[in-house]
Amino acid sequence: MDLRDLPRGVRAELRGLSPEIAQIVGAHLLKAGELIDSDPQLAYAHAEAARRRAARLSVTREATAEAAYAAGEYQVALAELRALRRMNGGNEFLAVMADCERALGHPDKALKLIKEGLAAQPEFRQRVELRLVEAGARLDLGQEAEALRLLKHEIEASAGKGSRGARATLRYGYADLLEHTGDADGAERWFSAAAALDEEGITDAADRVSKLQGLVLDVDEEALLGEDSEPLGMDEEEQSSTDPEGEPDELEEDIPTREVEAALEDAADVQALADADDEDPLDPQEASDGAEEEHHA
Repeated sequence: MDLRDLPRGVRAELRGLSPEIAQIVGAHLLKAGELIDSDPQLAYAHAEAARRRAARLSVTREATAEAAYAAGEYQVALAELRALRRMNGGNEFLAVMADCERALGHPDKALKLIKEGLAAQPEFRQRVELRLVEAGARLDLGQEAEALRLLKHEIEASAGKGSRGARATLRYGYADLLEHTGDADGAERWFSAAAALDEEGITDAADRVSKLQGLVLDVDEEALLGEDSEPLGMDEEEQSSTDPEGEPDELEEDIPTREVEAALEDAADVQALADADDEDPLDPQEASDGAEEEHHA
C-alpha cells in the first residue's frame, strides 16, 4: 500500500511512529477505508490491527470506531469514541455515540448525549445528525408524534440554511419517518424534496420515490418459472432430441442391411454343417432321402 494515498493529516500523525510501524499501520488504515462499505467486518479487523500497534494515535481510534460502527460492533465503537473524546475534547462524535446507545437499547442515554451536543451549538450538518438520532430515540420510546414534530420543526427553522447535502439528509430522514408511520403520500413528497436537493447522491431518495410510486418491480424469475420448470417453447419430444445425455430416439436405431442379413444366414449354414459333421453317419438310404428332401426344399 502506498502511504501517499492517505490524507495529509493522517500521514502527519504517523510520523510519530518508527518507519516500519508507520508503514504497517498506514497500510491497515488504507485497507480499512477501502473496505468499509463493501466488507465492514474485514475493515474493522484492519482498523483494529492498526489500533493495536498505535493506540495513542487519535487517527487509529477514529478509524476503529468508524469501522466498528459500520460492522455493527456498537459497544466497541462507543468505547473508542469515548476514548477519542477524552483525547481531543471535541463534541463532533456525539451523534454517533448517541446512535450507538440507541443500538444498545439505551434511548434515554442517547437523548442525554444529544442534549449535550445541541447545547454546544454545533454547525448545521452536526445539528442535523443530532436531530435525526433524537427522532430515532423518540421513536424507540414510542413517541412517534414527537419524533415527527422534531424533524418538521427543524426543516422549517433551517429553510435555506446549510449545505444542500445536509438539507437533503434532513428531508430524507423526515420522509423515512413518515413512511414508517404509514403516511405514504407524505413520504413520497418529502423523498422527492430530498432527491431535488441531493446532487451528490448521498441518499437513495430517488429510488424511494420510484418505489412508492410503484415504478420498481422486483421479479423473481425462479419463482415464476419454478425450480424444475422446462424452457418455454420446447416440448418433451424436442427436449429428447436435443439432450445429448438423453435416451436415443427410436428412429436412430441401427437397421441391418441386406448384406449383413445374408452374411448372418451364411454363418448359420456353416454352423449347421459343422453340427452335422459331429452327428452319427447316416445310412445310404437315409442320406439319399435326406439329399432329395434338401433338393426339393
